[in-house]
Amino acid sequence: MAIQLFVPTFDVEACLDEIRECLEKGWTGAGFKTIEFEEAWKDYTGLPHAHFLNSATSGLHLALDIYKELYGWEDGDEVLTTPITFVSTNHAILHANLKPVFVDVDEFLCLDPDDVERKITPRTRAIVFVGLGGNTGQLARIHDICHRNELIFVLDAAHMAGTKRDGKTPSGDVTVHSFQAVKNLPTADAGMICFADGGLDAVARRKSWLGINKDTYARAADASAYKWQYEVQSVGYKYHGNSIMAAIALAQLPHLDAHNARRRAIGVLYDKGFAGHPHIATVPTAPGCCSSRHLYQIMVQDREKLIADLNARGINTGVHYRNNLEYPMFADQHAACPKAAELSQRVLSLPLHPQLSDNDVARVIEAVCACVEERKSLANA
Repeated sequence: MAIQLFVPTFDVEACLDEIRECLEKGWTGAGFKTIEFEEAWKDYTGLPHAHFLNSATSGLHLALDIYKELYGWEDGDEVLTTPITFVSTNHAILHANLKPVFVDVDEFLCLDPDDVERKITPRTRAIVFVGLGGNTGQLARIHDICHRNELIFVLDAAHMAGTKRDGKTPSGDVTVHSFQAVKNLPTADAGMICFADGGLDAVARRKSWLGINKDTYARAADASAYKWQYEVQSVGYKYHGNSIMAAIALAQLPHLDAHNARRRAIGVLYDKGFAGHPHIATVPTAPGCCSSRHLYQIMVQDREKLIADLNARGINTGVHYRNNLEYPMFADQHAACPKAAELSQRVLSLPLHPQLSDNDVARVIEAVCACVEERKSLANA
């Protein structure tokens, strides 16, 4: 039987119970369950504000759009970012008519603080830090750089649901989480934008609902004859989340810590299985980081051949991610991040999800080691 890279684990009955409430109430849009989940997420993370959206991608664009408008950023102002991420991170910068400036990565595949400092210019306005695979990398140093240079710190926490650093949920000036179908807290697709500033949270709520100052759920609860009235205070987007996705999230949240603990246990098994292997390197977890372990990544030579060999053995793998500088919209900086360019040719994600058994993990370890050894033997023959 094939071992899949990602398999979402749903509490089906709890999800159906939460969704049934939406259907019985006749409310599936914004409000109701979205409000419940926002409160639950704030309680879980300790973050002061949380606004439920249709995706993390929407959240990243919304954050940059709000900062640009309120702080008077100009088109073409710069945002430092990573080339090792899903393209939505960097597309959000382009959608805001800002310029992504790419920074090389460290051993954690997160932003290298030394390269960050080298690439700050008078036009730099923000830094986007991606917690790849749930790793916090050198987040504290990046936060300090932002503070010293008066830059906005955007934390792309799409992989970080449940990650803790020194016992606390990592956060920035704005933190954006993902609840997409195969994330650690899966729905079908949803996200959360968490501003540190309550005023910006209020702006996000208007801008994510087309600039309207009163959402439909609030108007429905209005007892006055003028419940239909609202103001459109600015141009906005239709980025808000809905109660069906929030219902699923509410059902999944009680399982997040247990699922992440299982992911970390699988990571430990992988670490032991690959320890000391001369041709397989692993991506370390940063000190002080209790990772969500969204990914388990190794570094190998001749990756494409290994992918094919493992696939033939019924083991599915992934690549997180292709160097974004290989895409045409970012090609003007193709040589900006040599370490990222090299590592992106070697990185491979192994199966990691709560439904994996210890025997499944042992099978993956054995197959990876055997395939790597076979190729080395052939190369030396």
